[in-house]
Amino acid sequence: MPFTAANGDAKATAECRTSEITLDEYRSLTPKMDAADSTATTVAAYLGGTAGWRTDLYSAEPAMLMTQAESIELFRDLGAKFTPELKSPSVEMPFNGFTQEDYAQKMVDEYVAAGIPASDVWLQSFNLEDVLYWIKAAPEFGAQAVYLMDEYNIDGYSPMDASTWPNTMEDFKAMGVNYIAPPTWMLVTLENGEIVPSELALQAKAADLNIITWTIERSGPLVNGGGWYYQSIADAVNSDGVMYELIDVLAQDVGVDGIFSDWPATVTYYANCMGLE
Repeated sequence: MPFTAANGDAKATAECRTSEITLDEYRSLTPKMDAADSTATTVAAYLGGTAGWRTDLYSAEPAMLMTQAESIELFRDLGAKFTPELKSPSVEMPFNGFTQEDYAQKMVDEYVAAGIPASDVWLQSFNLEDVLYWIKAAPEFGAQAVYLMDEYNIDGYSPMDASTWPNTMEDFKAMGVNYIAPPTWMLVTLENGEIVPSELALQAKAADLNIITWTIERSGPLVNGGGWYYQSIADAVNSDGVMYELIDVLAQDVGVDGIFSDWPATVTYYANCMGLE
């Protein structure tokens, strides 16, 4: 989809689909931070949408785009583990005979081909059917496949009211799902002004589900309530220090296994201070 400038209430838009380009064309692109200016009237302005509280200081030299297989080799050589997300297709599936299950299987196949043990890989998807496919077709990988929860898109949904949930935490466990990953705000609420675990968090732990959450350091300065990721505790968010209060509750009271962060030093600092692995 070519660039369309902002006009009145209509936001600027642009879309480039990997399904429309070759691998060589993909490699010819220059990657940038994931940001865009929706008020832009030119392509240059649209691409220059990095938030003021972030920085492009370290992008003086263009990064090199990689295939998943190439990234697996790099991360393996660096001694890292793997948390790949199977992104939702922008095209209708099947695409040229390539089904959603083919797509989910291909991700697994590249880890198998690289000799990566399943215990080092946490496959992720917002599509519950992908997770259930991995559980059935690749059980070693499916055992720690992560369901990225987006039930907040359902009208009337509340992490504090189990009657609004399409699946209970026990339902997920019965399906074979062992890891769920809701956004941070779904796991906490306020009680007498203090940050405490939400009903969803309590029921997830009672059902023996492992929890990963997202995303710290995506909200900018927290002096005005923190925005989307802090919406369930906004009344208590008045300084950047609340971020560490949230991390502490997530780690100690909710008992999360991991926290995604756009600035990993933040959670690494906490983990080191608290003696966490």
